[in-house]
Amino acid sequence: MAVTRHLVNTRFGQVHCRAVGKGSPIVLSHINQQSSALMIELIQALAPHHRAIAIDYPSHGMSDPIENQPTIEDYADCVIDVMDGLGVETAAALGEATGAAVAVELGVAHNDRIDAAILVNCPFYRNRQQAHDVHAELKADLRPSDNSGFPLTRTLEFMRDVDPAHAPLHPDQSWMDRINRAQIEVGRNRWQALDALNAYDISGGFDRLMVPTLILMADHFHYIDILDDYLKQIPPPVSGKIIENARFGMTWEKPTEISAHVVAFLGRL
Repeated sequence: MAVTRHLVNTRFGQVHCRAVGKGSPIVLSHINQQSSALMIELIQALAPHHRAIAIDYPSHGMSDPIENQPTIEDYADCVIDVMDGLGVETAAALGEATGAAVAVELGVAHNDRIDAAILVNCPFYRNRQQAHDVHAELKADLRPSDNSGFPLTRTLEFMRDVDPAHAPLHPDQSWMDRINRAQIEVGRNRWQALDALNAYDISGGFDRLMVPTLILMADHFHYIDILDDYLKQIPPPVSGKIIENARFGMTWEKPTEISAHVVAFLGRL
């Protein structure tokens, strides 16, 4: 199916999204410093069963830039604005990493509009200090920039040798090119989504989730050891699945497997 692109007027300016498919809607939110371009394979895999809509956060991809620091709550409100603009009354919410936090907030604050939350490689921080400490390295050597603070492109060799934890298990040039383009598109606003994640109480969000929840976690993701803790904290109905031979960025690398789990999960609701 052909992917269509839309610019939707929101309270944050015009927000770009990609949409494909028919059926019950599902809205997708991306990793920090990326865009909906990294979701193309997944929305196409979902398209035979669902209307899949992947947004670019404000300042990211082809959405309008904003200079004030947004919050995860703002990103969730942005998703609702896009749903309104596209005439979508209710939808499931899926996100990876930072996008998983957005899906949590959608399930907390907008449970009248959100049917279910699918959390892909969801991060977990005990408190804001731990989040700051975890992300400090990203702002140092793992995301290089020029002297003005504008992001520099990276190579596959750099990701494999210096920062493998934040790459798929088998990244290729298509992934790297899209990552580099997304970095250039977000420019000096590159830390907005990460800082929004730092400030978000994701543990408190788990406690308040009001919708059926599916957790999908890669077997090489750095929080895999506490998956059972997630399942104990999130109110039922909640289930968890491990995606084998996967790591970070698995919405790009494992779209078929993720789609199969999502379609089965939503089909049972």
